[in-house]
Amino acid sequence: MVLVHPIDRLIAQAAKNHDTWLTQAKKSKTLGQAVQEYRHRYDRHPPPSFDKWYDYATARSSYIIDDYDSIFEDLLPFWAFSPQQLRELTRDIISDPWNEIAEVRIRSGKADLGYVLPTHKWMLDGVLSMIKDFQQWLPDMELAFNINDESRVAVPHSELQKYRNIGFNAGRLEVGKDPRWSNDRAQSWPPLELPSPPSSYFKDRSFINSFYDFGSIACPGDSLARRDHIWDPSLYHASFSNIHSDGPFISNWTLSASPCHQPDLAHLHGFYLSPAAFKTSHELLPVFSQSKPHGFADILFPSPWNYMDKVKYEASSTEGVNLDPSFVEKNNTLFWRGATSEGVSNYGTWKGMMRQRLVHYANNLTSAVPVLLPHSSKASTFKYTYVSPSILPKLTNTSLDIAIVDGIARCRGPDCLAQEREFNLVKPMEFQSHWQFRFLMDMDGAAFSGRFLPFLRSRSLPFKAALFREWYDSRLTAWREFVPVDLRLHGLWSLLAYFGNGAEDASDSLVDAQGRAEANASPLEGGLAQAEKIANQGRDWAGKVLRKEDMEIYFFRLLLEWGRLTDDRRDEIGFDM
Repeated sequence: MVLVHPIDRLIAQAAKNHDTWLTQAKKSKTLGQAVQEYRHRYDRHPPPSFDKWYDYATARSSYIIDDYDSIFEDLLPFWAFSPQQLRELTRDIISDPWNEIAEVRIRSGKADLGYVLPTHKWMLDGVLSMIKDFQQWLPDMELAFNINDESRVAVPHSELQKYRNIGFNAGRLEVGKDPRWSNDRAQSWPPLELPSPPSSYFKDRSFINSFYDFGSIACPGDSLARRDHIWDPSLYHASFSNIHSDGPFISNWTLSASPCHQPDLAHLHGFYLSPAAFKTSHELLPVFSQSKPHGFADILFPSPWNYMDKVKYEASSTEGVNLDPSFVEKNNTLFWRGATSEGVSNYGTWKGMMRQRLVHYANNLTSAVPVLLPHSSKASTFKYTYVSPSILPKLTNTSLDIAIVDGIARCRGPDCLAQEREFNLVKPMEFQSHWQFRFLMDMDGAAFSGRFLPFLRSRSLPFKAALFREWYDSRLTAWREFVPVDLRLHGLWSLLAYFGNGAEDASDSLVDAQGRAEANASPLEGGLAQAEKIANQGRDWAGKVLRKEDMEIYFFRLLLEWGRLTDDRRDEIGFDM
């Protein structure tokens, strides 16, 4: 018996967490205060041109001035390397086309492309577009961008901690007050060597399970992920999710993606099961990537996919027709369309991939599932009840429209035909058609989801299950701007019972175990009202902190920090008032 619904508790806590985070994220009102706050947070001076960054951010009404802890965390281990080492590593990984690393070169305040595969030129064009309005304040340097979806850098735990410890003690406040970049930076970057170096820093580990050698390599040696191997992936391991959950509901979004206490993740995501393009390294390399799983050491930057509006939210058509109705007018449906692009399936590995598991869970479920519902005699208390799949939609007052589009992608041998037989494939649909549904499921593919930001900007409510994290992760609060879903998907029907308002009316019908289904809740009562509130909060917050301007501001600050790291006088330079 549950006296208070966990989601009510999680929503209330999320509101407090958001307010606490925001208070410290936007304290500074002047440049002087921002400099002082920077020194307090990071125990070093801001980088040169910090005043230009501050002017750029405030001129674009940045909501966030102080909290760029994610940049600090990403760059911290690189302080263990000398500027020359970082420059040489950048040169080495760019020089070899096999590495699938693209180059952006900045000289005299102008950014240009080096070598890049034609298929990925759009990505680097997006980088240049993001940089163009602040490039004049950047120092001469070269940057290495990962053009693959999958992350690239997985450093063993002991080495990574050693690098981080060095970083914590670097760039102290006693020095670093010269606000000028070194004059000879262009000459300090070594020329590219073609043909490429004889051996690459990267190893190709595509199509094989990556969890033990790379996915969990950054976990402590005594963690479950390093000690325990899951030999039967068909078994459900509830205990692994307890540390980040309240029942089946995620209570710690950040921790929910950590593999360290979840060895079963080795068989629950395509990136771990069989990544499609996985050229990776155990060495700390200066690679900029659009997303990464927990433990990887890639440097996150805002995705050109989002910046270039590769998938765009449109509230109305070119003819002025409203495409995104109010929340009340939408269908009470959880909707998802996608491809089997999460990983390459072979020898039945598709059965563990999250996208395929979702489609099976929504359409081909045969066993009763536990759902948290009001108790029959006391509507203010709740109880987990096993419910037959045939009556779940009626009981939760929510339909599911979840399917794979077109054909089966990224499969080998009999796995292709097996999936065709399992799934009812449908035709693609116009992206703007998503807005007719109240609940939109968002999931990773081979890396981050390119649809989450458009979902967040809509009047629908995103449900998000994700292994990968992006530059903006600390800015969003689960249960305030979106509904978090565990990678195991085991709490999905309980989420729908709450937000779809099925749970509001289930207490009367639970007396009859076979007839639990009559639900006539007001569309703005109970969980449905909470769903509308979260959808509105997510839409409003995305319009404040996830704009294109915010991507530029984040990227500007990141590149100033990287410019300092690669300057031979990095312990002497820094902005001071």
